[in-house]
This record gives sequence, C-alpha cells and structure tokens, in this order.
Amino acid sequence: MLLTVDVKRRYRLLLACPDEPGVIFRVSGALAARHCNIVAFDQHSEGAPGGYYFMRAEFDAPERFDARALEAELAELLPREGTSWRLRARDQRHRLGVLVSREGHCLEELAWQTERGDIDAEIVVVISNHRRLEPIASRFRLPFYVVDVNPASKPRSEAQMLDILKRYAVDTVVLARYMQIVTDQFIRAYPQQMINIHHSFLPAFVGANPYQQAYERGVKLIGATAHYVTAELDAGPIIEQDVHRVDHRHQVEDFKRIGRHVERMVLARAVSWHVSDRVLPHGNRTIVFPI
Repeated sequence: MLLTVDVKRRYRLLLACPDEPGVIFRVSGALAARHCNIVAFDQHSEGAPGGYYFMRAEFDAPERFDARALEAELAELLPREGTSWRLRARDQRHRLGVLVSREGHCLEELAWQTERGDIDAEIVVVISNHRRLEPIASRFRLPFYVVDVNPASKPRSEAQMLDILKRYAVDTVVLARYMQIVTDQFIRAYPQQMINIHHSFLPAFVGANPYQQAYERGVKLIGATAHYVTAELDAGPIIEQDVHRVDHRHQVEDFKRIGRHVERMVLARAVSWHVSDRVLPHGNRTIVFPI
C-alpha cells in the first residue's frame, strides 16, 4: 500500500552506517529521484575504514511520496551490515507518556514547554505511584493515573502501566523523577524511546539523598544527566548534561533548589532533541545533531 501525502510534507531521516565513500551521493540521489528537496542537512564521520557515518536530513516530499519504497531502496544502496535509519514525518508529533513520583518540577517544565510548543510533542498521559502530583496534571488538563508499586506487585503494576501507555498510543516514555527502578521487560517495550533524568552529573552519587551526599562531600558542581534507559541502572546512552557551580556558602536546600533547576532544563532539552529527531544512539553513546 502506497503512503501518499500532501505536497511538500516534510520528513526527517536519521542514518547510521559503516563509513565508506558515496553514502551522501546515494542517499541524496534516492531523494532527488523522488523529487524530494533537502532543506537541512548535517553529518558526522568517524572516518573510513572501520568508522561510522551519521547523517540527519530534512526534506520536503512531493505528492504521492512512497516512504516504504525509499526505505527499500536505502536497504539496497547502503552497507547491509551495521546500518540503521529512522524516517519520520515532521508533523507526526511524538506522544509522550510521563512517569512521576513526588517531585513535580520536571513534569511542570515538560507540560509548560509542550503546551507552548517549545517542545514539539504532546503529553497524552501522566502515570504516578503517588497522587501528590495530580493537581499539576489537572492544571494542564492531562490524564492522570495512579499505579501503586511495591516489590511484590511490580510485575502486575508494570503490566498495568504498559496497558495505559498502549491505550494512549504513547511512543516515547519520560521518567520525570520517577523514583522506581523499571524492569528489563518494561524497558524492552520502548527500546531507545525511554528517557530518564538523573539527579547527578553521572557518574556520581547514587541512592537516597544525593544532594545531602553532595553537600557532605563539599562538591563544587551540581549537575544532572538525561539518558536513554537501559537494563543497566543509570548507564544508558547520555543525551544531555549540565552543571551549576556551588561553593561553601550554599546549604543543602540551596543544592536542592539549584538541582531542580538543572534537572528540569536538562530533561526538557533532551526530550526536545529526541522528538525533533536529533539524537542517534550508537552503542552506549549518542550523536546529537545541533539545532
């Protein structure tokens, strides 16, 4: 079945493949043959032989553009081993499912930026293991579900959450200070589509009360890390990090206040880049194409 679209519908193509001569020529030729016009282009090469080539292209497609035919041709033109790509229409907005616990600053930032259009996505559902943040969801008119989680009920709870996410057709999950460890099975449902904010400049303090630990150690930088979620705890490919300098005059509450600001900004940037198809995971790192 052909995928037909309106005239000049814009698409984004993300590509990773072994680096070799002619990749740009082949991809641009395939687009030109379909009367597509490239309007933005970025690339990064690790150098051949043995390296990888990464590319991001935005292009306008004419009427009756067949996305599946383009993908089939790319499969023939590009190296057969180690090649991956993602093709997505720009107007196909990501549907976000946000998981939260008791801290609401990250949820508020995401809700505010998506409502304003600064993040080109839509939050379609919020799930929490507490009811505390329901007023924030109500203020932004977001569906809110409470799913209790404890060690004995975790499989049942995660199955319930996955059912909710599927019901709302979620394609990207954001752990916005969701203070529960998710299982491998849950992660496998959203491979490279689940983003977490870690309240440290990784690798750093783990466990409870990270800012208390940071204060006691006399750290000079407060940081946060946004990364894709993998089976290994807080070890997935890093999308974005940032820090704020502190000194001996800052107390624990100052650390927490500064930390909240860094966390919300880092997570918002990571989600924005992800939904605008600027992030290419590669092994345990990412290629992030600049705006």
